[in-house]
Amino acid sequence: MVTMAECRSALDRLSDNLAGADGDVRSAAALDRSLSCHIKDLDITFTGRLADGRIQVLDTADGPPREKAEIRLAMTGDDLVAMVDGELNFAKAWGSGRVRLEAGFRDLLRLRSLL
Repeated sequence: MVTMAECRSALDRLSDNLAGADGDVRSAAALDRSLSCHIKDLDITFTGRLADGRIQVLDTADGPPREKAEIRLAMTGDDLVAMVDGELNFAKAWGSGRVRLEAGFRDLLRLRSLL
C-alpha cells in the first residue's frame, strides 16, 4: 500500500503531465474547476483546483470529501500511482469501477479525451 506522500507525489506528476500535454488533452485540462481526489484505502482526500492546465492541491483532509467538488475522483492509492506511472489504463479502471469519476455532463464530455 502506498503512502500519503506517494499519492501527493503522483498528483504532482499528473499535474506536470497535464501541463506538458498538447492537443485534445491540453484542451480538456484547460478547465477551471474545483477538484477532490479521495484515496479510499488511506481514507484521505486531496482537494484543490484544476486550473490553467494544472492540478493545484490546496488541502488534505481525513475521510471523504467534506464539500462536493465540481470534479470528484475516488480510488485506492495504489491505483492512483499505477495510473500516473502508466501501468493502469484510466478508461479500463473507470469502466470496471476501480476508479470513480463524477462531474457535470459537459465536464465529462471534455474530460473524455483524457481517457
